Amino acid sequence: MKNINITQLPNGVTVVSEKIKYLKSFSLGFWFNVGSRDETTANNGISHFLEHMFFKGTKKRSAKKIAEDIESLGGYLNAFTSKEHTCFYGRGLSEHIEKTFEVLADMMQNSIFSPKEIEKESAVVIDELYDIEDSPDELIFDKFESNVFAGNTLGMPIIGTEKNLRSFKQKDIQKYVAENYTFDRFYIVACGNIDHNKLLKFAEKYINKNFLQTNGKKRELVLANSSDLFVEKETQQVHYILGKTTYGFKDKKRIPVSVLSHILGEGSSSRLFQKIREENGIAYQINSFLNSFYDISTFGVYLSTNEKSVHKAQSLIFNELKKIKDKRVSEEELDRAKEYLIGSMLMSLESTTNRMLRIAQSMIYFGRIRSVEDTVKKIREVSASEIRSYANELFDTSNKLENGSLTRVILSPKNLLLHKAA
Repeated sequence: MKNINITQLPNGVTVVSEKIKYLKSFSLGFWFNVGSRDETTANNGISHFLEHMFFKGTKKRSAKKIAEDIESLGGYLNAFTSKEHTCFYGRGLSEHIEKTFEVLADMMQNSIFSPKEIEKESAVVIDELYDIEDSPDELIFDKFESNVFAGNTLGMPIIGTEKNLRSFKQKDIQKYVAENYTFDRFYIVACGNIDHNKLLKFAEKYINKNFLQTNGKKRELVLANSSDLFVEKETQQVHYILGKTTYGFKDKKRIPVSVLSHILGEGSSSRLFQKIREENGIAYQINSFLNSFYDISTFGVYLSTNEKSVHKAQSLIFNELKKIKDKRVSEEELDRAKEYLIGSMLMSLESTTNRMLRIAQSMIYFGRIRSVEDTVKKIREVSASEIRSYANELFDTSNKLENGSLTRVILSPKNLLLHKAA
């Protein structure tokens, strides 16, 4: 692919770069294909905790020195953990990419995980956990995924549990790194005004730790049946999710489902936004969502509203689901959803960081770069008959909530017995 180079080093590390000559900056990510999905109930939260601990000092740098070495050059360091991977990344001016590479390499290979820092950071992450508990619009998605992914590690929250966070010791962290941060799970990905051959030289110069070649672990997907869940929480609003599992990134059927989601509830012109917020004025937040992993996704509708309006909102949602099952969408509405989806994707790629993220995820999930043009082509090929077909498949038991068709999670101060919509 033009301007993109991929090299697998002898040790198994994959280096990928996209050169954009007219820029003066870069985004550089050190990716490990490991996340909360690779944990157990006993160490749930350790991947995210490690994301914090890698910034807390190496054999030659304090936490402050790590930040100063990048920020003094006008750059930026950050990281995030998902259920399937962890990314440590930096941004800066192109002439400073070697320094950013060296600092990230130092963090990945020489972090000391001081017991004193572990104790301090556990308190910080517990505060972060409390923030999620105090944010019902975040908490309900954790509860929903714990429910629909019951029986699988995908159901565990990324942040973990307070009990686990208080129990992590240096030996636990060192053991997890040794077993999971392996060469075959390691990707170095950069985008911007960069030189691929220089990246390879930096890797040869600065990557000297003997990571394991592989840990041989395979991710499994074994799911149990889920049922409605009520979460008692002192909130002003009722928070509500109706959804189920569907196709993941590896399945070509995911793209038509994504278009379906946009028609149903993504954007201000979507059916649910217009019906529930604009026409009836009973919810500020209303949207559909498609949250995807390699082999599975969650698809559903989220809203927050007051206790008096939640029954009506649920009824209106079911009416819209029935309409999209029973009648083909118009070509005009279909084209509008496609253009919204394509436009959002293309505009996001004006950021080097977003381009780097897309390239890395494509390599991790597919072992190759899926071109933007190919994705756009597949979106444009989605037909109205496909939308109706997938709507009937996803909402396969008309207006019924039992038998695993659609699962509700309701978060509110008191248990609301919401019967199925008529």
